[in-house]
Amino acid sequence: MEITDLQKDLAATFRWTARLNMNEAVANHFSACIPGSSTNFYVNKSGIHFSQMKASDLILVTKDNIDELKKKPEIVDSTAINIHGNIHKKVPHAKCIFHVHSKYATALSTLKDPTLPPIDQNTMRFYNRVSLYNEYGGMGFEEESLKMATALGNKQNLLMANHGILTTGETVSDGFDALYYFEKSAETYITALSTGKELNIASHEVAEKTAQEWANYPSDLGRAHLDQIRLILDKEEPEYKS
Repeated sequence: MEITDLQKDLAATFRWTARLNMNEAVANHFSACIPGSSTNFYVNKSGIHFSQMKASDLILVTKDNIDELKKKPEIVDSTAINIHGNIHKKVPHAKCIFHVHSKYATALSTLKDPTLPPIDQNTMRFYNRVSLYNEYGGMGFEEESLKMATALGNKQNLLMANHGILTTGETVSDGFDALYYFEKSAETYITALSTGKELNIASHEVAEKTAQEWANYPSDLGRAHLDQIRLILDKEEPEYKS
């Protein structure tokens, strides 16, 4: 079967996430729906390190094989089937889903108040645009994943208390760009907190204006970001496309 650009894009994001040290061994999952579907999606095969992921390692989950795959965790991790399957199915805009336990986003998720305040241009991108799932109840099997889907609602991003971050997008580039900048934003915030100094928090008006400017930016920065990642990988790790 011919490998699609969707698979190549998704495989590239795994490789780059590993370079950024945002992955967790062979855990965590990324997924992307095939065009026109909310039930058929690619997700990473069990047991493969993000740095070794290839396009052909992505497993196509469909409404016809999902029940069988739930019985085969050696092929697709059970939490991936549940979290990604239920969110894709119940949240129409979540065509692509990126979930990691990255260092700074996870640190943020452990705070009693995990709100990300608008303290710089990157954090303002996420102002009032992150849902919070504050009822951690376990690893992310059926019941837990349904609660996550409900908590995400119409937002692009979901911070899961005591767990990590999940970003979504209409495209792979959208979802990955949000993941990248959320982690950078969380790093800035956690670093600022570590100084013990008072934070300079932007006003609601400025933060909202900046968030809207991010959303309406005249060029597709997310696509440009992923194109450059793929250009580097084409030279240094071309097997990601295989």
